[in-house]
Amino acid sequence: MFFTGITGCGLLRGQYGYNEKVGRYYLVRGIEMYTEVYGKGKPLLMIHGNGGNMNAFSMTVPYFEKEYKVILVDSRAQGRTVDNGDSLSFEMMADDFDALLKAMHIKAAYVLGWSDGGINALELAMRHPNRVIKLASTGANLWPDSLGLRPDVWLDGVRDYKSWQTRMPLTDATDKNDYKIFMLDYMQPNIPLSDLKKIHCPALIIGGDNDLIPVKHTTQIAENIPNGRLWIVPNSGHATLKEHSTDFNKKVDDFFKEPYHRKRKERLADDDPDL
Repeated sequence: MFFTGITGCGLLRGQYGYNEKVGRYYLVRGIEMYTEVYGKGKPLLMIHGNGGNMNAFSMTVPYFEKEYKVILVDSRAQGRTVDNGDSLSFEMMADDFDALLKAMHIKAAYVLGWSDGGINALELAMRHPNRVIKLASTGANLWPDSLGLRPDVWLDGVRDYKSWQTRMPLTDATDKNDYKIFMLDYMQPNIPLSDLKKIHCPALIIGGDNDLIPVKHTTQIAENIPNGRLWIVPNSGHATLKEHSTDFNKKVDDFFKEPYHRKRKERLADDDPDL
């Protein structure tokens, strides 16, 4: 989602994303993906928003690392994860996270995503359903238009796109990367509501009542996931996990801990040696 780098970053350097003691790169689908792991227990993958990095979860990790193995990652072309390709897609990034978990020898994980990370969580559950035990997605959208975004946010994106075009052709490497990340949200995602039926795991869909994503759209997402649940956070903007961190952490944790027994057909991939 547009502008998550503003709310997701701006944190003090030297914490998540800059911890040399635990930082590690994994070769994933042609890129070196940067990760940091905190705590022990059930694996929990956290995925940040557009233009951000793992530091977005500075108010989330301290709560969850007490009982979970928290896996922080800088997404493709963001943070410390460099990607020299000329374009991005959410499908590509979902496959990255699947490959990362495989490289880390993690069969399946809980997933928490914010903004673009929330979209990635949905895509991961659709494309690689047996990698996801449960997911919590906050501030995600399915369409890059004035139905999937607040109209004013969509118009801001249109203005930014026109501004970018006045600078073409781009020659600076940083500008090229920034434009690639911008275009990810300007043109994507394009997920039909019917595709959400592919998500079989329990999913907690979250949005602020004053989010960049219309409440109606967030509600649509929850309603079209077979095991979906909706939480609209009162008095909250896009940064639900920061503006209401205490309630957010407990709500997501309680959701993850609720008993859930997968149906037999959802367990078939357990015998797949590739997982």
